[in-house]
Amino acid sequence: MKENPIRSLPGIPMLLALLAIMLAAGWFFVAALEPRAGGQMALSVLAALLALLCLCGLYMVEPNQAAVLSLFGKYVGTAKENGLRWNNPFYTKKKVSLRVRNFESGRLKVNELDGSPIEIAAVIVWRVVDSAEAVFNVDDYESFVHIQSEAALRAMATSYPYDQHEDGQISLRSHPVEISDRLKEQLDERLTAAGVDVVDARISHLAYAPEIAHAMLQRQQANAVIAARTRIVAGAVGMVEMALAELQKNGVVQLDEERKAAMVSNLLVVLCGDRSTQPIVNAGTLY
Repeated sequence: MKENPIRSLPGIPMLLALLAIMLAAGWFFVAALEPRAGGQMALSVLAALLALLCLCGLYMVEPNQAAVLSLFGKYVGTAKENGLRWNNPFYTKKKVSLRVRNFESGRLKVNELDGSPIEIAAVIVWRVVDSAEAVFNVDDYESFVHIQSEAALRAMATSYPYDQHEDGQISLRSHPVEISDRLKEQLDERLTAAGVDVVDARISHLAYAPEIAHAMLQRQQANAVIAARTRIVAGAVGMVEMALAELQKNGVVQLDEERKAAMVSNLLVVLCGDRSTQPIVNAGTLY
């Protein structure tokens, strides 16, 4: 079922013409009340009834709206001309909005790729691009969009982890652009049959489920502490190497291996410690 454009007649001239016919029929009906009028009364009544029937062919089409026309259950075409229009009065008219619409899905509780329960929601921006498919391919295209959007969001959320555990791995939290593109692809696949185009799809809410939120917070804090400690140790080792190299280069003091080890130990304690150190001044000899 594909959209078939159909022409329609301007409604205002048709309305004026039908009103004129009805006025003329009324005038002839009054004239038929006189003797020797013949069959004018029957003709005037018939003309008035036909004009009233033709008035049923008038319908309004607003901007960014389409009227899907069908005749006794058979699809005839879609009229998109704006304003007051006229078509066959026996046509059934179904109005379909072509405007861009959006909605936010409810917060869904799903298990991400690693099995942890999370809460996720998305904002979907969509519009109807084929009015015939929207009306005849599904029962209720708006309900279809909402249900299929939640199904696509669930399927997408179970395909990716919440956090990035390896370099280059796509996760829900660290790659919002890639996740939005993947969600839009899945929505396009599901909603094409209903004549709907997904303009944009983005995650609006993402969090661990309440029952594991505290444990995952501790895990994130531990990962942050480990990352910070790793960087501090790497920097401290570099500073120690630089200090020993400068002392040896300038010939400030000659240290044997044992005293180099002691110096390295002291510098690492100073550089890697959480608290500020208290210096001890040695007033005696070096030995």
